[in-house]
Amino acid sequence: MNRPTTALLAALDALLSVAIGLGIPLVMLTILWAVQFDLAVDWTSFWRAAADFWMLGNGVDLLVSIDPQTAAQLGLEQAAVPFEIGIAPLGFALLTVLLGRRSGLRLGQSPHPVLGTVTGVLTVGVLAALIWSTAQSATAVPSLRQAVVLLPLLYGVGAVIGAWSTLLRLHAPLAEWVLDQTDRLSDEVRTLAAVALRGGAIMAAAMVAAGALAVSLLLVIHYSTVISLYESLQSGIAGGAALTLGQIAVMPNLAIWAASWLLGPGFALGTGSSVSPLGTQLGLIPSLPVFGALPQGSPLGFVALIVPVVVGLVVAAVLRGRLPSPAAFSLREAGRMLGTGVGMGVVAATILSLLAMWSGGALGPGRLADVGPDPGAVFLWALVIFGVTATIGLLANGMRGRGGVTGAPRDADARGTAARDKAARDKLTVDKPSRGTAAPEAPADPAPPADGSQEKATSPR
Repeated sequence: MNRPTTALLAALDALLSVAIGLGIPLVMLTILWAVQFDLAVDWTSFWRAAADFWMLGNGVDLLVSIDPQTAAQLGLEQAAVPFEIGIAPLGFALLTVLLGRRSGLRLGQSPHPVLGTVTGVLTVGVLAALIWSTAQSATAVPSLRQAVVLLPLLYGVGAVIGAWSTLLRLHAPLAEWVLDQTDRLSDEVRTLAAVALRGGAIMAAAMVAAGALAVSLLLVIHYSTVISLYESLQSGIAGGAALTLGQIAVMPNLAIWAASWLLGPGFALGTGSSVSPLGTQLGLIPSLPVFGALPQGSPLGFVALIVPVVVGLVVAAVLRGRLPSPAAFSLREAGRMLGTGVGMGVVAATILSLLAMWSGGALGPGRLADVGPDPGAVFLWALVIFGVTATIGLLANGMRGRGGVTGAPRDADARGTAARDKAARDKLTVDKPSRGTAAPEAPADPAPPADGSQEKATSPR
């Protein structure tokens, strides 16, 4: 493909991604407009609501203004003053990243992946600006600066991830150049950094997965409470479907909040509230059915703190074999394991704190301006727990693997880790024979013996 074709296809991919992300809330609200309101209300208000919800899900803040009479009827504290809604339903952000990755997988096969990625990102930015201009209303105003920055950024992250995986698979020169830059580091530093990054990422992913499992179990256990809240809202079939779609969009947020709960600091549902293993203190909260599954304070909540400890120990024990392992224990090796364990804790804490920051925000006026986990507390708890457990797991597993018959093979395998990584990177280069070197000829078949002994040996008697 030439450059214009690559740019055109990348722009079409970006247009399709924006249409899918915006179309999900728009279809549900259009059905609500047709069924619940009998087409009597202006449809453009539903278009603006869908655009606002889509941009909110990608991290764009909304400035909401409610007239004093409506605020008094809703009973919202300080709602008469314009306030911001900054909590992002991360389901839409995850969808944007996945759609960007889908485009990047194809762009990695083209001869101009950088041009295609840049074109797609710019197209998303232009479309976001156009949608923002049509989503203005007297009630809700999204942030233009965040719309033209965050939406292209999320799409670009997905596109880069997809293109990079394809470039690695196709042995592209761009991927070879990036890997060559890492070869400038020493084998030991590269190995320790790779283990720290891999271990921290696995720990963070394991905690989010455990949080998602905890949310699923709580929804099953408190199923009757959730259904009672649905019935109390009396939203009808179409309204209930739209409400369910909105709650599905915040499921990634809830999984991150549950991971923070398992980690220890918990999360807040309003200023002064706290939901943690140490106890639950709530004030007035929105009547969303999913909030009926909130965990209640119990002495057994301390058992949840075992989860991150087990995750840190298991991950460190599994990755211990990737580190060099001398036959004799020394202070240098202990320092290396300590640095790697602390590195795992820093990586895991950074990922979890960024997720906590992205998943929280303002849900309404007054005390609802503080919703979600505290990123600083999540970072400190994760750094201490994972840094300590990872170091203990590395030291304990390393000492157990020494001595006896198993010490030499383990040591030889650990010393060859860097060499295996270098060999794997060398596979990205396609071996070609030299132009001035002739291919070796196949050896000629040996001539049969002159005396006919071969025939005598093979002939039947």
